[in-house]
Amino acid sequence: MTPFKLEIITPDRVFFDDNTENVIVRTTVGDKGILAHHEPYVAALNIGKIKVMIDGRYRVAAISGGVIKVGRDKTTILAQSCEWADEIDVERAKRAKEIAEERMAAKTSQRDFDIAEYKLKRALNRIDVANNK
Repeated sequence: MTPFKLEIITPDRVFFDDNTENVIVRTTVGDKGILAHHEPYVAALNIGKIKVMIDGRYRVAAISGGVIKVGRDKTTILAQSCEWADEIDVERAKRAKEIAEERMAAKTSQRDFDIAEYKLKRALNRIDVANNK
């Protein structure tokens, strides 16, 4: 496969800035695979996994929403957070899941419930990605 430039940026760091042969992301309307010379494209990303092909092998990461912009020579992903499966602290993610479930059960306000639900989805995604590398 023909390589192309991929850049993944989070508020904390440049997560990835190198060539890839393929990237698969979960958009708000389903999974999308990107290869070199893909037509220009912009989409919102859901909480989910991202698969980046490096030297013919996929590396999987957990992503918690963002935007993908595909250009002729470069693909850029702006994400709230992104971490490789082998970097995920599963125990921390499990604690975050428990806290989110407790806050959802308390439902002190709709806003608190919505925030807790987002955090629950993020924790479950992190656990899933870490366990299914």
